[in-house]
Amino acid sequence: MKISLIDLAFLSEKRKDVLLLLEEGPKTGDEIKTALNVNSTSIMPQIKKLKEGRLIVQDERNTYRLSDMGEIVVEKMEPLLDTVRVFEENYDYWTNHDFTAIPEHLLNRIDELGNYFLLEADLNRLFEVPEDFKNNLLESKNIKIFLSYFNPLYIEIYSELIRKEAEMCLILTEPVFDRLKKDYLEDLKMLVESKNTEIYVCDKNVTLKDVVTERFCSLVLFDKKGKFDHQRLMSFDESALKWCEELFLYYKDMSRRLEKV
Repeated sequence: MKISLIDLAFLSEKRKDVLLLLEEGPKTGDEIKTALNVNSTSIMPQIKKLKEGRLIVQDERNTYRLSDMGEIVVEKMEPLLDTVRVFEENYDYWTNHDFTAIPEHLLNRIDELGNYFLLEADLNRLFEVPEDFKNNLLESKNIKIFLSYFNPLYIEIYSELIRKEAEMCLILTEPVFDRLKKDYLEDLKMLVESKNTEIYVCDKNVTLKDVVTERFCSLVLFDKKGKFDHQRLMSFDESALKWCEELFLYYKDMSRRLEKV
């Protein structure tokens, strides 16, 4: 029975590994075995199937390379595999959280989050700012934050960043802005009047927190009941920083600049 191209590329981990390896360039059989740490008995039958499926070709020097069709298949494979990896690494998190606040064009590129990690809440410090997050934020010089929930502990952090003359751009949802204006008016004025800080207000009903600096990025999603559960995704990958910055700019474009209070 003829195997389908999808099964050929994805059904075997070894075949998938061979295809991804050959994307780097032609390899001999020995180079494939060494790179994948396998023996002839386990890998040669898979290479034979890839040849029969015309995804790879073998030249007279016993060197294997991707066929023209194989190059196209592998080019499309990688984003899909990376997307699956993003979700699989923290499957329960993604299934239990609401990511409808992420626009479709960025959801389609969620694989760009790359090697992120899930920062869990410390139950003994549940209402404190996580140290890893705080330290990286305070060492940053260019900070962009979209904020849809209020935590008074961040006011001290913003003050410290202003003292360090860090460049900041904050987008507040209307409820966060109203809370600041009502209960922390002087702190809000400090932010608005800072020469290195821009404040925007977004009137969209959005439930997320997006932080991106030149050092790291952090994404907080609410659960499917609209609750904040103190979990956050963090990454230092360049692709993730660019992705989170695009998310920030997406909401900045639909927000109004706050000139005074």
